[in-house]
Amino acid sequence: MIHHELETQLIRALAAVLPDVDPAAIQVRPCPEPRFGDYQASALMGLAKARRMNPRQLAAEVVAKLDVGQWCEPVEIAGPGFLNFKLKTEALNAAITQMAGEERLVEPSSHPRTVVVDFSSPNVAKPMHVGHIRSTCIGDAIQRVLRLLGHRVVTDNHLGDWGTQFGKLIVGWKELLDRQALDRDPIAELERLYRMVNQECEENPDRLEQAREELVKLQAGDEENGAIWKEMARLSQAQFDTLYGRMGVQFDHALGESFYNEALPAVVEDMMNKGIARESEGAAAVFSDGSLPPREDPFLVNRDGEWVAEPALIRKSDGGFNYMTTDLATIDHRLRTWQPDEIVYVVDDRQAPHFRKLFLTFARWQPAAADRVRLRHIGFGKILGEDGRPFKTRSGDTVKLSVLLDEAEERALKVVTEKNPALTEAERREVARVVGIGAIKYADLSPNRQSDYQFSWEKMLSLQGNTGVYLQYAYTRIRSIFRKAAEEGVAVDAGARIEAGEPDEQALAKHLLRFGLTLEYIVEEYRPNYLCAYLYELAGLYSRFYESCPVLKSAEPQRSSRLKLCELAGRVLKCGLNTLGIETLEQM
Repeated sequence: MIHHELETQLIRALAAVLPDVDPAAIQVRPCPEPRFGDYQASALMGLAKARRMNPRQLAAEVVAKLDVGQWCEPVEIAGPGFLNFKLKTEALNAAITQMAGEERLVEPSSHPRTVVVDFSSPNVAKPMHVGHIRSTCIGDAIQRVLRLLGHRVVTDNHLGDWGTQFGKLIVGWKELLDRQALDRDPIAELERLYRMVNQECEENPDRLEQAREELVKLQAGDEENGAIWKEMARLSQAQFDTLYGRMGVQFDHALGESFYNEALPAVVEDMMNKGIARESEGAAAVFSDGSLPPREDPFLVNRDGEWVAEPALIRKSDGGFNYMTTDLATIDHRLRTWQPDEIVYVVDDRQAPHFRKLFLTFARWQPAAADRVRLRHIGFGKILGEDGRPFKTRSGDTVKLSVLLDEAEERALKVVTEKNPALTEAERREVARVVGIGAIKYADLSPNRQSDYQFSWEKMLSLQGNTGVYLQYAYTRIRSIFRKAAEEGVAVDAGARIEAGEPDEQALAKHLLRFGLTLEYIVEEYRPNYLCAYLYELAGLYSRFYESCPVLKSAEPQRSSRLKLCELAGRVLKCGLNTLGIETLEQM
């Protein structure tokens, strides 16, 4: 990519002036104001300030050593030391022609790494609900971007398949199970059992004790209870597989909490032996080591103006373990099994305190291992209803994911039937499936992931504005040109160069060249909304190009040039949507 070439030359020129500069500090990025140039570098100002140099003088010395004439007009020094790069037309055309001729649309990373992506994580014996959309969509998009850039990715669905709720579920299974209801809708029946027994436990201490006894038997390896638990897990996995299949989401592994049970005692013992954890009121806990200021220390909390301990429990006073223990064992397993450079947890922002405490605890337990891996919590906000409150059903219940997907497809079917009634029933339903699921995903991915967003059927299924439907339709418009070309007997000259001469042609070509750079931006902060914004801008630039630059009516060689530009725009749009987990159609 051209920006990599410019970056390489800038690093060389800067090294000739300041040999001690870290190359990682030098970046060439798209210019925020196109009238000033196509790319820009701003690092010289910070470097000059740190060395008490005049930034414009440093910029002038670097430009004097800079050899980018192959790609750019003379580099302009702007303001206090910005470097602005404007591409030559011949360099732009050579680069976009090369991109159009390559099978891969992006260059693989020069520093590929291994990344474990932990996302979705539903609970066994409970229905997946609207709250699982965010983690599932964001996590899936992240892993797709990483794979596209050539990184080694391991996806792991850390299922909630262990815990105190199973004692209550086993009581319900043994005494209250409706087999016919279980056959009709297994998860609904399990949910009914849990609610009934949980209510009884709140009202009757003897019932609660019975549930605890069943849990203890399960944890001790009781054959009957183990068989019931496995059947619940099997039924739940069938639900997960169905919903993930509808959403086009796959995992390399689905290692639930139960997978780590046997490792937990050793984790606690090792941390106790190393002095990381200590006994406290019958429990084992990790306390503050005093290395952080109180306000930054997650092991302390301010109560009535005084900082008091808020330790991380790794073994409860009754001998049981908790999320912290399991999560520590999980990190240890992932490091030993996959040797990742990074582990990414896609979990809502409300869990940020837990992950901060977890990461610091692991670093104290295994400092050498912690130095080799980057642990990152990728948080996100809530889905709100149009009333600005958490998205619920009219009765106040959590919206089930299966119901939401069904409604998306049904609403999309109405739109498709109105817009294109000539399609067969099967064709309309297929379009509705792709459009409905895509609309939900895009609505979730297009906002800043840390922001709350309002769920609106009307907005997400609109053919106008920044929606998944609009982008899917933009793709079909591009493909329609080639159907029309085939009808008219027009063929694209495979050896033709793209010659972008008109302003709208050049704007589209320059934007296409930035596809790979956009993906690199995404993995810096794991923000899929950057790709949504890129694709929306791409659709707009393509529309302006198509309106101002005749394609099929042009004479050769311009016609083949513009057809190749159209084809590349379609490929990038399709690849980008696929990277978001959104399907495309040839016709809508």
